[in-house]
Amino acid sequence: MAAARASEDRWQKGAPWSALDGVPTTIKDTTQVKGWPTRNGSHATDETPAVESAPAVERFQAAGLVIIGKSATPEFGWKALTDSPLQGTTRNPWNLGHSPGGSSGGASALTAAGINPFNHGNDGGGSIRIPAAHTGLVGLKPSYGRIAHYPADSPFADVVSQGVLARTVLDTALALNVLAGPDARDWRSLPREPRDYIVGLDTGVRGWKVGLSLDFGHVEADPEVQQLVEEAARQFEHLGAHVELVGPLIEPLQKDFEPLWIGSFATRLRQIPTQLHGKLDPGFRAAAEKGMSISLADYARSYEARSCLARQLALWHQGYDLLLAPVTPTTAPVVGTLYNSDAFPRWTKGAPYTLPCNLTGQPAASMPAGLTRAGLPVGIQLIGPPRADHVVLRAMRAYEGIGHWTWPQTRVLDTLAPL
Repeated sequence: MAAARASEDRWQKGAPWSALDGVPTTIKDTTQVKGWPTRNGSHATDETPAVESAPAVERFQAAGLVIIGKSATPEFGWKALTDSPLQGTTRNPWNLGHSPGGSSGGASALTAAGINPFNHGNDGGGSIRIPAAHTGLVGLKPSYGRIAHYPADSPFADVVSQGVLARTVLDTALALNVLAGPDARDWRSLPREPRDYIVGLDTGVRGWKVGLSLDFGHVEADPEVQQLVEEAARQFEHLGAHVELVGPLIEPLQKDFEPLWIGSFATRLRQIPTQLHGKLDPGFRAAAEKGMSISLADYARSYEARSCLARQLALWHQGYDLLLAPVTPTTAPVVGTLYNSDAFPRWTKGAPYTLPCNLTGQPAASMPAGLTRAGLPVGIQLIGPPRADHVVLRAMRAYEGIGHWTWPQTRVLDTLAPL
């Protein structure tokens, strides 16, 4: 409240710190806020307050945003659903029987329920784009390094991008204006672009060459998801782009990248006292224990495959301005779905469309493509060339401008049934 009153005073004096001064937001609880604990949805953490804030938090505060709390995450952000041993289950405002996705599921639920206009999230395998798709939101994963990331204490630090989940592209661009830039604590952060991300948003995509891949060569999306993504892709043709269906783009991910995933979980598990292992999410613990057998050679081969994938997609983009694809193969899973189980394997159901862009570092976004017959949102993914965040934002804005997607007139909160 003190921060809100200070912002009000600045606006009354005609001296706001930014266009977003006073806007309320939350921080995903994988990210440090000075003076607050960082629990990561886990009993393996404690209430020790952070001694410094992450760069994204510092930039929000320097721009006058009001941080009203932390948002829920699965344990250590390990999966594309949001439930954890510490924080319980987060539900989807569109249908309380379904998950909002993850791992930025708390942020997506808050935004979709109309609590505030946008909320901080981060994305290490789809954790902004997947919950955005499942809750009808705009979700941009910026280029890796566009927003400084610190502390890099996660085994996945070299694939994670910071960002927000929002209702509009303009809000997303405004947030990126505040967040983008390097930090001396993150040696991998990109130099600041001399760019206002709002400038050029409305210049359109006429004349662009756009590729559409419904399966990436190895993923089978649900028929309704495919249909809605195809309809969304046709809108780009109405906008003046040339859209063509492209053949197989990449090989199945599991063989090359399973060592990175479970090997990183094993690194995290080794940092947790043995007496606390019984309090961990069983799915996380099972994946981490399996990762104990990953060798350094296995890990190195995965990094070599990652370099090949990044080169392959960068070369592909020399002939195309944009790649369109589904965000997820399915709509939001029901609450209680066992992630990475036989019924919902990560590599074919969880994150097969989103993970490649984390491995390559290129910008990618989810935009609402419509609702299924069951009333659940579906997202279309817009993928840009390396470090071309402004290109993705421009495509997002053009697609948004068609006006095919509108939020229900009744607030989502007013329609929620009691649990």
